[in-house]
Amino acid sequence: MEDRLRTGIDVLDRKLEGGIPAGSIVALQAAPASQAELFLYELTATRGTLYLTLDRTDTAVAESIDEARTRTGDPTVRDVGGDAPLDNASKLVSALPEASNLIIDPTNVLEQQEGPRYRKFMNELQNHIYNTGSLAVLHCLEGYDVPSQRDTTLHMADVVFDLETSVKGDRVENHLTVPKFRGGVALADVVKLELREQVDIDTSRDIA
Repeated sequence: MEDRLRTGIDVLDRKLEGGIPAGSIVALQAAPASQAELFLYELTATRGTLYLTLDRTDTAVAESIDEARTRTGDPTVRDVGGDAPLDNASKLVSALPEASNLIIDPTNVLEQQEGPRYRKFMNELQNHIYNTGSLAVLHCLEGYDVPSQRDTTLHMADVVFDLETSVKGDRVENHLTVPKFRGGVALADVVKLELREQVDIDTSRDIA
């Protein structure tokens, strides 16, 4: 079996036969008003991580990770927003060492750039992640204003995680699907998750 890199989420790694193939890009689609950041924070506990933030400041992200009530690591956090986000991100990505994690949060800011430049960035990202045997997770916010380059992101990604958060009765429910798994087997079942202080399987039963 090819080398697999753990996501840091035990229940997900078991379902994915050990994790994500080394050299892969994962697109994590989720609503802004969700606990999707727990996926990113728990990933930092698995190996060295470069965390590129494009909305929040690097200080805010670092403090959130420090205060999280789950397993986290000590990632290098860099704010790559500003006037040239693609250029800023590219410089840091090109220096990513072997067998590392890369988190881009959120990808939306980059997806709003010119199509040809964004595609060039994604191709360079894919090559570097593959050559270093690393794992990239792109946090793709879903809302009222989905960027025009989202289709490019999902097409270039090797794996797609789709997190749906909804209210049912008096409960907030989170359902994860993995509709795309290039070079592997996508999950046939929807995974019901409990996203509070950490990522767990939701063992509550639906009552018809």
